[in-house]
Amino acid sequence: MPPRSPAPRLSFYYAAYFGAVGVFLPFWPVWLSERGLSAPEIGFLIAAATGLRVLTNPLIAQAADRGGERKRLMGLLSGLAIIAFLFFQGAHGFWPILLVTLFFFTFWSATQPLAESLTMLGVGADKLDYGRIRLWGSITFIITSIGLGWFLTGRGADLIYSAALAGIVITFVSCLMLPGYKAPASGPHRLALWPVIRNVRFMVFLFAVGLIQASHAVLYGFGTIHWRSAGYSDGVIGLFWAEGVFAEIILFAFGAYLMRRFGAIGLVLLGGLAGVIRWGAMGVEGGIYWIVIMQSLHAFTFGATHLGAMHFITETVAPSHSASAQAIYAAFVAGIAMGIASFFSGLLYAQFGGQAYFAMAAAAAAGSLIATAYLFRDRFLRANDTRQKGP
Repeated sequence: MPPRSPAPRLSFYYAAYFGAVGVFLPFWPVWLSERGLSAPEIGFLIAAATGLRVLTNPLIAQAADRGGERKRLMGLLSGLAIIAFLFFQGAHGFWPILLVTLFFFTFWSATQPLAESLTMLGVGADKLDYGRIRLWGSITFIITSIGLGWFLTGRGADLIYSAALAGIVITFVSCLMLPGYKAPASGPHRLALWPVIRNVRFMVFLFAVGLIQASHAVLYGFGTIHWRSAGYSDGVIGLFWAEGVFAEIILFAFGAYLMRRFGAIGLVLLGGLAGVIRWGAMGVEGGIYWIVIMQSLHAFTFGATHLGAMHFITETVAPSHSASAQAIYAAFVAGIAMGIASFFSGLLYAQFGGQAYFAMAAAAAAGSLIATAYLFRDRFLRANDTRQKGP
């Protein structure tokens, strides 16, 4: 029987989902490359998959908010994702693979915003620690990226497909075991997206987060390919990916303390500043020790930015619109921003190779500037409000 406590069940979902991501993120571009796709074509596929979230995620979240339901919808979506993914096996050439990609990511991408909404409902209802739940996803990412990296050495790319399919199936099982948290229904006649979209504070914040998270595009799309071209084995590359996520785990373990110390916006600013350093350095060929140092900054470029974003959404958006807020977050950050960045990363990498990371440093710098301006604005408003209230 599944455990009664909601935290282990939520942790199991994150472990399953990010176990699959541990296959997709480092190695799926390799599978695509083995199918004969060029770097610009791979970049376009990644952009299409992430860009699809802009259309599908908010529509699915709208249905979730209208009824307040999360769990059953996640089970349905992950089940449909399994069926869609099976068609990759028979897909050859750019256009068939693109068609299957669009169908698969329509279902797969929509599960994660609902899971984030479900988990943050648990944070509010049962005082769960989001960071300590989320870190289990990072742990399984490490296990799959290291394990698959070593298994791939001397073996064919078909192993990548099989590992990804196994991860998707386990994710489906985990969705059936999730706790049944429900948010207050937004109502059948009200557009749940509208209160979120018209929240200026929320939308401006998205631009900062979107730029910082999109600065990972070259790494996510071409990190493994670039390291392979530099002569590193798949086993060592798996360790590169794992090291970055291990640093992320440490940050999540101290997430509650960091939130109290820096606040949501402060965490995003830390992520942006780390991105300027990380991507600027990654554009320089510095050897294995250089890579190890820069990969440790993933704790901030992704971990701190994501942790700040999750808590910001909870602080800013009502629970009845939480699924829509998470979907808009995913649509903009992982859809529009990452989609555009992924498309251009393919062109940049084909033209400049590793120096494409310099463009990612510029994106992180822009996000940092917005976060800095917002941080000072919030502090000014709080100070002004204190002066008006008096002692």
